[in-house]
Amino acid sequence: MPETEEPDLGLINSTVVIGAGLLGASIGAALTRAGVTVHLTDAVFSHARVAASLGAGTVDKPDPAAVRLVVVATPPRSLAAVIGEALDKYPNAAVTDVGSVKSRVLHQLQSTGRDLSRYLGSHPMAGSQHSGPMSASPDLFVDRTWAVTPHRQVSEPTADRVRLLIQVCGARYTAFTPEDHDRAVAQVSHLPQLVSVLMADHLLGIPSGHLELAGQGLRDVTRIAGSDPDLWEQIIAGNVDALRPELEDVRTRLDELIDALDDPAHKVRAFLQRGVNGTRQIPGKHGAPAMDYAQIVIELPDTPGALAQLFRDFADAGVNVEDIQIQHDLVRQVGYLAVSVEPGHLRDVQEAMRAAGWRLV
Repeated sequence: MPETEEPDLGLINSTVVIGAGLLGASIGAALTRAGVTVHLTDAVFSHARVAASLGAGTVDKPDPAAVRLVVVATPPRSLAAVIGEALDKYPNAAVTDVGSVKSRVLHQLQSTGRDLSRYLGSHPMAGSQHSGPMSASPDLFVDRTWAVTPHRQVSEPTADRVRLLIQVCGARYTAFTPEDHDRAVAQVSHLPQLVSVLMADHLLGIPSGHLELAGQGLRDVTRIAGSDPDLWEQIIAGNVDALRPELEDVRTRLDELIDALDDPAHKVRAFLQRGVNGTRQIPGKHGAPAMDYAQIVIELPDTPGALAQLFRDFADAGVNVEDIQIQHDLVRQVGYLAVSVEPGHLRDVQEAMRAAGWRLV
């Protein structure tokens, strides 16, 4: 289905979303906004009711024969069972799921002997450390990558409906084999999660007074460690085969780094440079190559309206803010806003911010 064509929403009207957490409710909200009739269901009925009240669909039961698409957004350990039930219950529907591990789920479904021509796994690369329908947004998937994992049984009509779902949600379609997908998320999602957890666990053995010296770097490294342990236990359990060699590689590199401490000027520096080179492999805005931005740090009073005023002053200066980070002073009632801009605009930004009365540090 070419993405330039006007979408035929009849292909996915009506849609059933099973699981009204962050992803399920956000999908329901995006589809509902586009004019698709969405029926929400959840093991905890109040979750579906809350999501419906926020515009993600209805809790009314659909006619099973009329359903054209089912999106399964349940916890990982229940995916295969719920997908199988959906294939049985909705005979005319394409079924997809939004789980973060694909190979194991597909193998579990294949072992049931079901016809899987109406099933196509998918995985939107969107979310946060928050969960539940209250955190949902119809814009959650806009400009995010949404992977599909075709298998040899999937039919073209099923693939068209899943592609349409991704298009309506505003995401960017990409395709992997289930095995390649699981290797990829082990490398760029599951491994970073566990490394963040290891760093946060390390903090439990540090004297509390030492944490007074903590800066934004520590918060950056440990932010995702605050994610739901129950959910991540299921994700890790589903992708052990792909994740184990990645962790073993980190162990090898850590041993190399420990040995390199005896030669900081050469071996440690080489590690540090490899780290810089690695960050440049991460795509920049809108998938473009990474760019080295210039950065200014502005002292920000911890008062109502200060941040809004700062951004108004940036708008008046006519400079686009590429990225921001906020670090809070542990003693004074101020924060420090690190603002990234294109290097050619740095001097103009500095002069404009000083003229507007801001203190640069």
